[in-house]
Amino acid sequence: MEVKKPFVVGVGIMGAGVGQLCAQKGYDVTVVDTSEEIVEKAKAKVSAGLSRRIEKGKITQEDMDSVLSRMNWSTDLELAKDSDFVVEAIFENIEVKKEVFQKLDSICSPETILASNTTALSISEIASATSRPDKVIGMHFFNPAVIMKLVEIIRGDETSDGTIETTKEFAEKLGKVPIVMAKEAPAGIVSRVLGGLLNEATAVYADGIASAEDIDEAMKLGAGLPMGPLALIDMIGLDIHMAKMEILYGKLKDERYKPPEIIKKMVAEGKLGKKSGEGFYKY
Repeated sequence: MEVKKPFVVGVGIMGAGVGQLCAQKGYDVTVVDTSEEIVEKAKAKVSAGLSRRIEKGKITQEDMDSVLSRMNWSTDLELAKDSDFVVEAIFENIEVKKEVFQKLDSICSPETILASNTTALSISEIASATSRPDKVIGMHFFNPAVIMKLVEIIRGDETSDGTIETTKEFAEKLGKVPIVMAKEAPAGIVSRVLGGLLNEATAVYADGIASAEDIDEAMKLGAGLPMGPLALIDMIGLDIHMAKMEILYGKLKDERYKPPEIIKKMVAEGKLGKKSGEGFYKY
């Protein structure tokens, strides 16, 4: 099946990014969330980001207008009835995701593929809320979705080969490199490996061994990382990182993934990283 009408649920950093990516690649895409205020803020962020690219000479005003014209912003989930491929990109809560997938299952055509951008939750459990577990799949984009090349494709217990193939082809048409996991596992590949690294960098900071700046600089220069681990947590959001680690620790019972106390403290203080203006760094 060729994807012609993608649909995105959630207009946070990931959802808005996936929607913009689809539009940049020529798709007419609908992006929805629960309130007009949330949708308008996301729309403004996308416009601002494209405007910055104009200022840098990377795109023209015509390019920007073309992208925005292909993005339909809404609060109406019922619009998914016309889509053939849905990407869900809401927050990491299994019950809420199951509720959304149950609604999508009742709205969408039986042939529509339902994909989740989740990094830590079970695709099989999400699929259990639908009557089409063979058409439910994990499609994990990386932030920023318009730039990062990798898409992890995560199969559920009943995901069909046809669904996997369609998802791979869609990812490739979006300019991504898809990697299909051999079996379902918590957090996929990158988030599982990276989670332990980020927690350890946080532990080094909490132990007073070095400043955030020095830890990040050391990891960039010594490990070849393009961004320091603490700056990366700030970009992801300390609350998002904590939620991912709570899920991983709950599933794997491995101390490497236990949410660090300093992360819990900072989240409680409202220091969520870049989006709140302060995390390991001030913005």
